[in-house]
Amino acid sequence: MVEGDVLEHRGGDPTIGIDAVGDDDLLRAVSRGDRGAFAALMERHARAMLTLATRVTRNVDEADEIVQDAFLKVWKMAPRWQPDREAKFTTWLYRVVLNASLDVRRRSRYAPLEDAGDPVDANPGGLDLAVAHQRDRLVAQALDDIPSRQRAALSLHYYAEMSAPQAALIMELTVPAVESLLVRGKRALRLALARRGITGIGDVT
Repeated sequence: MVEGDVLEHRGGDPTIGIDAVGDDDLLRAVSRGDRGAFAALMERHARAMLTLATRVTRNVDEADEIVQDAFLKVWKMAPRWQPDREAKFTTWLYRVVLNASLDVRRRSRYAPLEDAGDPVDANPGGLDLAVAHQRDRLVAQALDDIPSRQRAALSLHYYAEMSAPQAALIMELTVPAVESLLVRGKRALRLALARRGITGIGDVT
């Protein structure tokens, strides 16, 4: 467990909390079958991964399945993980979740996207929430119309709130290339919305 296998990576000092143990050390413990270390990795990263997957797929159930699959891959790949040769663990994990999320969006491209929607809340602010929800649906649909790399860049930058350098690491591109994708992606997204007769949203992302 964490307090056993991972203890050696804390220099034998039990006063050092698990939060002080790096991802690579946890992965080494996972490679030996340490389920406590695996749970610690999930606790550390699952929420951010679920947020990204949910915002990209627009489907909580799909997002939950994507994150579960991603951590299953973590369990299986841990014995082969080489921190000196591989990307940073979080970079690798974001890449796995983003690619799976975009695949789900592509598969559901022609499926109805919450056609009926939710009833409008009659309480104060209910209409504003309904309008915001509709806006999010339109943007999600329009995202399907733009090139995949532009969609990936926009998803990381706006949904995962990453800087261009962070997104560049995950996409394995240069920072200028990602910045270019963001500019072209925003332009393409506005055009996709305009083709649907939607204008005046402003900064759609």
